[in-house]
Amino acid sequence: GIYSETIRLPGEISQKDLTEVLKNLNEEERFHGILLQLPLPSHLDEEKAIESISPEKDVDGFHPVNMGYLSRGRPRYIPCTPLGVLYLLHRYSIPLEGASVAVLGRSNIVGRPLSVLLSLKKPWANAAVTLLHSRVKDLKRHLKEADIVISAVGKPELVRGEDIKDGAVAVDVGINRVEDPTSPKGYRLVGDLHWDSVSKKASAATPVPGGVGPMTVAMLMVNTYLAAASSEDLPWGIEDDILNSILEVRPGEGLP
Repeated sequence: GIYSETIRLPGEISQKDLTEVLKNLNEEERFHGILLQLPLPSHLDEEKAIESISPEKDVDGFHPVNMGYLSRGRPRYIPCTPLGVLYLLHRYSIPLEGASVAVLGRSNIVGRPLSVLLSLKKPWANAAVTLLHSRVKDLKRHLKEADIVISAVGKPELVRGEDIKDGAVAVDVGINRVEDPTSPKGYRLVGDLHWDSVSKKASAATPVPGGVGPMTVAMLMVNTYLAAASSEDLPWGIEDDILNSILEVRPGEGLP
């Protein structure tokens, strides 16, 4: 198993004190990984906080050092959600090499690292990736031309069935709360994709909740294992053979 501790900090903590907490955790030998729950309160600088975490313990994969390794095609820790999306695509035998992939959203957490990951010159990638955002002209044309559409913008049901081509693969990374008076909680969770219309047109689609979310957690376990392995002088990070092993799964039989 994996031992973990949750450290709850006051919402009004200063940048200096947060940095001190993270630096102390860097020195703690019993912790192999540090996960900083984002977003942080508005008065804190997230980038400075992330940079305060040792790259060796950055199991989220957000530190500039780890992002740099990813962009150079030598990923060590890959951000968990992008790695989870990659795993899902391979698990269900979705071909990536030469595929046209539209990634909607350019955050440093999902969209940007995912677009880099899928375009790497690797046997498990080699996709032609278009990174889409709010300033892109003719957004729907790009979506319509894509073999694979991946949305990570956090806007409920933004992409509808008519926006994608017949047989496209649709991956929904977004999770949004919308009002629903018929629900006991008064709300329901939806993704960035309009499920009813997209699922009828796509050849495969991920639901929300229950799609990409669990894969993010699973890949966090992978990164934590790699961090622990590195502390025992084992190979550090995801070298080609390790990542190939992670992605070497049985061909899928289609999404349920």
